[in-house]
Amino acid sequence: MGEIVTFEKFDLERVSLTKFLFFTGKGGVGKTSVACSTAVTLADKGFKILLISTDPASNLQDVFEMELTNTETKIDKVNNLWLANLDPILAAQQYREQVINPYVGKLPESILKNMEEQLSGSCTVEIAAFNEFTKYLVDEEKISKFDYIVFDTAPTGHTLRMLQLPSAWDSFISESTHGASCLGQLSGLEENKQMYSDAVATLSDKQQTTILLVTRPETSPLLEANRASKELSELGIMNQLLIVNGLLDSEAEDEIEKAMFLKQQNALSEMPRHLNSIKTFEIPLRSYNITGIESLRTLLVSDEIVDSTNYQKVGAKNIHQLIEYLGESKKRIIFAMGKGGVGKTTMASTIALGLAEKGEKVHLTTTDPANHLRGFLGLNQNITMSEIDEKEELLQYQNEVLTKARETMKEEDLDYIKEDLQSPCTQEIAVFRAFANIVERSNDEIVVIDTAPTGHTLLLLDSTQSYHKEMERSHGDIPESVRNLLPRLKNEEETEVVIVTLAEATPYYEATRLKSDLERAGIFNKWWIVNASLVGTKTNSKILKAKAASEVKWINEIVKESNDSAVIIPWISENVDEHQLRILLNEK
Repeated sequence: MGEIVTFEKFDLERVSLTKFLFFTGKGGVGKTSVACSTAVTLADKGFKILLISTDPASNLQDVFEMELTNTETKIDKVNNLWLANLDPILAAQQYREQVINPYVGKLPESILKNMEEQLSGSCTVEIAAFNEFTKYLVDEEKISKFDYIVFDTAPTGHTLRMLQLPSAWDSFISESTHGASCLGQLSGLEENKQMYSDAVATLSDKQQTTILLVTRPETSPLLEANRASKELSELGIMNQLLIVNGLLDSEAEDEIEKAMFLKQQNALSEMPRHLNSIKTFEIPLRSYNITGIESLRTLLVSDEIVDSTNYQKVGAKNIHQLIEYLGESKKRIIFAMGKGGVGKTTMASTIALGLAEKGEKVHLTTTDPANHLRGFLGLNQNITMSEIDEKEELLQYQNEVLTKARETMKEEDLDYIKEDLQSPCTQEIAVFRAFANIVERSNDEIVVIDTAPTGHTLLLLDSTQSYHKEMERSHGDIPESVRNLLPRLKNEEETEVVIVTLAEATPYYEATRLKSDLERAGIFNKWWIVNASLVGTKTNSKILKAKAASEVKWINEIVKESNDSAVIIPWISENVDEHQLRILLNEK
């Protein structure tokens, strides 16, 4: 290994702070913990601080161990600190009603249903959240009360670009071009257009605002931080800092800690070049749960290790039991679902190998271009494999939609469509069309897929079909294979959805939202996999044993949520190989 990668410690005494501090990052990187610790540390120094969360997966109430509302609440245990826990889900619901109510009784029910689902996606939630916190960026009366305002989330570049498009404020009800919009109609918020414009200007002002990109020393979060940074930079929001959270030092106590250190160093040494241009700080890996005021006070300063050598064991199952269930239940379509970076590809590959070794014919398909498991899985005579190029599928879909849009729309209005086609939902739909063709193979083979569309996207496709039948047109054509697939996915005898997550607060909350999203679409989930768990290792490292103890609460929540159908996969090194997967599969 080359030179060890380290950064300056994240010390608020040495960071140039602006009035508005936006913390953002991939779910599970510690964004909330770092934002809360920053707020408490500044308040302890005598500054008046307002901490605002608009994260749907926020565990702010757990962190501060008190009930919070969407109004400013004084924290008794910390002088000078106020909190507001805004609920973007509720805000999105109110926004939907505001947009749709004027058309109730005036438009067919199928169109209203389509509109409602368009306004149920994550991007709409983000716009509603942005609507909630803009007042804290532009309302001088509110702003003047505080020295610093700390935000426990930040809008994506995609949302900011959409809000800046003039055509986004026109109503597209009668000119819907691809029937599966993520952002729906923005006209319901037109009266706030100037406020948004002012808010975006404040975000871009480096004298007033700093964006703090929180990441972990791992490949997936670093790539996400790079994408977010580039998107914001393209909008002129250059005032960025990078915080690498959870960094181990080189003095490992056992082989597992040493392997984790090497994995972190490899990820940092291959960090995207763009991130190297951003001022970067580090926060060392802490052994304790960031819950309660005292842990927030120590996060940025204390290396103390909490002794947790005798942590409680948990009653989860192993991967062998999941494979046995899948084999006995004769499922034909198996999805590994979860947020990016939780290990869906590895888990899908493990399931495919396990079923193949039971004599089943299996087809494994992945959207991961770096799937390093292909080499040995391809040697098994019962496994066939395919890859889907997400970028290629998205480009093809975008071109189809824009070609049709040009038949009915003016060129100046196409900016709205182009931006809408950058949304996460659009990418899911594009990839889903490719999946649909592959799933038809399930008549002859068990099909295992390493990702899947959310329930929201499935409902969009479902409602779009009704919408197009009603309007007798189809601008964004839905292939027959997709029409056939939706009913199959709702058939519990044929389809199994395995949710993959981590034993941490944010990934857990995100996974429960994913489950409820699927249930809205009539798709039910039985099995969960808790991946990369330190509880499942035999580490002797004090700090890793302490981290394992902090996982127990979330594993027990998942065991309960899944009705005792949860599997624990122990943390293993980056270079997963056939030998390690076989050990997992043979564990009894």
